[in-house]
Amino acid sequence: MENQAVKFASGNEMAILAIKQIGYDMMGYYPITPSTQIAEGLDLLRSETETDIIMIAAEGEHSAAGVCYGAAVGGGRVINATSANGLLYAIEQFPVQSGTRYPMVMNVVCRAISGPLSIKGDHSDIMFMLNAGWPILFAHSAQEVYDFNILALKLAEKVRLPVVVAYDGFFTSHQKRRCLYFEAEQTVRNFLGQKKEEYPFLDLEHPVTVGSYMNEPDLINNRYQLHLAMERAGKVLPELYQEYESISGRGYKAVEGYQAEDAECLLILLGSSFDTAMEGVDTLREKGEKVGLLTLHVMRPFPQKEIAQACREASVILIADRQDSYGGGGGNLSLEIRAALHKSKKEVKVKSLVYGLGGKDFFAKDAVSMFEWALSPDTPDFDYYGVEPGKERKERPFFAPLLPEKTKIGATKVRKEEDGSLAVQGGSLNATAGMPKRLAPGHGACPGCGIPVNLNLLLRGIEDPVVLLFQTGCGMIVTTAYPYTSFKVPYLHNLFQNGAATLSGLAEICYRKQERGEIPAGDIVFIMVSGDGGMDIGMGSALGTALRGHRLILFEYDNGGYMNTGYQLSYSTPLGARSATSHIGKKQYGKSFFHKDMPQLMAAAGIPYVATMAESNPTDFIKKAAKAAYYAKEEGTVYLRALSACPLNWNDKPMTERKVIDGAVNCCYFPLYEVENHKTVLNYDPEKFGKKIPVLDWLSMMGRTKHLKKESYKEVVEAFQQEVDRRYACLKAKAENPIL
Repeated sequence: MENQAVKFASGNEMAILAIKQIGYDMMGYYPITPSTQIAEGLDLLRSETETDIIMIAAEGEHSAAGVCYGAAVGGGRVINATSANGLLYAIEQFPVQSGTRYPMVMNVVCRAISGPLSIKGDHSDIMFMLNAGWPILFAHSAQEVYDFNILALKLAEKVRLPVVVAYDGFFTSHQKRRCLYFEAEQTVRNFLGQKKEEYPFLDLEHPVTVGSYMNEPDLINNRYQLHLAMERAGKVLPELYQEYESISGRGYKAVEGYQAEDAECLLILLGSSFDTAMEGVDTLREKGEKVGLLTLHVMRPFPQKEIAQACREASVILIADRQDSYGGGGGNLSLEIRAALHKSKKEVKVKSLVYGLGGKDFFAKDAVSMFEWALSPDTPDFDYYGVEPGKERKERPFFAPLLPEKTKIGATKVRKEEDGSLAVQGGSLNATAGMPKRLAPGHGACPGCGIPVNLNLLLRGIEDPVVLLFQTGCGMIVTTAYPYTSFKVPYLHNLFQNGAATLSGLAEICYRKQERGEIPAGDIVFIMVSGDGGMDIGMGSALGTALRGHRLILFEYDNGGYMNTGYQLSYSTPLGARSATSHIGKKQYGKSFFHKDMPQLMAAAGIPYVATMAESNPTDFIKKAAKAAYYAKEEGTVYLRALSACPLNWNDKPMTERKVIDGAVNCCYFPLYEVENHKTVLNYDPEKFGKKIPVLDWLSMMGRTKHLKKESYKEVVEAFQQEVDRRYACLKAKAENPIL
């Protein structure tokens, strides 16, 4: 047995350690709770040169899966990590990789899928992988996360299939336990051996084609080979368990039991609940009840024979799923175990419960209650456990209706000029003070957060009724914690990647219903609110909506990062900024590439109005909002971008945010301009007012970029300044040109 050391660590931390020791070549990733810690931890190690893994921050999980696939085809050892809707967004990529037989490993930190949105742990995501052609190992402890990550790669390369290591979000991923790990990285690498490729893709003298077009009978033959590979995985795994036990002392099997040998009633469940349920078994055993537990370490290939063997003494079996296959009479674990028992011709009473959805806590007393439910002759074969009846509400809603006429105060008046541009009268803070607030004061945003400030400024300039769609992000989370809402207007949520398309469908059906007289006629302004990096993963949907020209507003509060997941780098993060996936260290200086120029991307789509706004210039902000409403009602898609403060992650003080925003404008990092009917207008030129400052002066105002003041980062700052100057010079040139 090889030398091992003790570490008090969480499942995510043990995954990071295993990945480091394996020596992976590349990780393609996108931040999503609760798997994000893996990318964060690896980036921290990379910044300190403790690993040389290539980290590629994709703009979404679908692309992250593509990055991983390309690297695997190229012969690299590749790792990924995701959760919940991230898994679902990427899911079409997974059969591609298994079908072409390229190995890699992906950690799935299991979490509830939307909607409604929940970030807590259950198994509703991982069950979508059952038909993807990937072997799935399921760890119920932090120790197993470490061990299974090592075993998974060896399995992947032996059978030429990508492999999932799944474990419970927040329970296993974040809770720390005493774990063992190999002291020498070489022990892990010796166990794995060198990667061997039968047909190297990058062998230019022997070119191969991957992913051919197939019809019958080739496709069915391909699928049969995949089936055989999965069957081989079932035969290889016991050999790998035995080999791993010889160096670690830890033996694994496809099915693990506790007090199961003579149990008359067995409870079968996955993940961290297994450890909790042991205490419940002990309680009932002390009372003379012959009860026991089973869990699976493998979901694919499904261990049918091992399950049947482990259940041989039981007369009652209860299968508890942290997921439901709706309409199937149980979750996927239940359905597959029932099928396995049927094949084994075992006569036994089988019952199923769905429990713990959305991360609902599971205690030892719950295991006791489940056993009692299973042993009762009066209970059905399938039910939900832990459902709490809601209270019937007879009182009127908290918010009184906000009728359209209440917002028509005439604080902003828009007229069209002869050249086709719009002119706005009014729009000052004083003039719009009487506008009723569509966003109530009751929200959970951090002190100094720019989101509610920007939203209220936006809505001050729009006197028509509004319908809001929020993409996932801080703005959505802090305003709609069920059963409360901060909105006095119709509100809809959808995920980052599809917000604009969703709003376009909503807007078009509204216009159709108005045409038919099914709902009252009248102007309605449809607004999508995005931020927290949402216009990275959501950029494709936004551009598609713009190109189609739907009449709506796309409003982005740009806070320069993935804030709702704990601040990872976004494509809108400034160059050099520290984040949880762009650390400062011996090898890294923060984010390594320039911020995305989203207003120019949207302007290139040819939409009628694009504008940037800042709370430091409130009248300009409100007037642009009024223009945006006019164009969204009359002509087509509008894109607005406001710089939005995030004191928590910018690492500055809430009371100074107005000054920080003003600094961004005055250094020309965030210039105030509009592109109206393809014509660029510069609304504020700090040079003319003698207020232009170096970019470094602005960067020095925030803790996330304060390190750039050091002499060692002089070249980074110079590159940043040059890029800001170049973009601003382009803007000025466009503004001076009559057709740009």
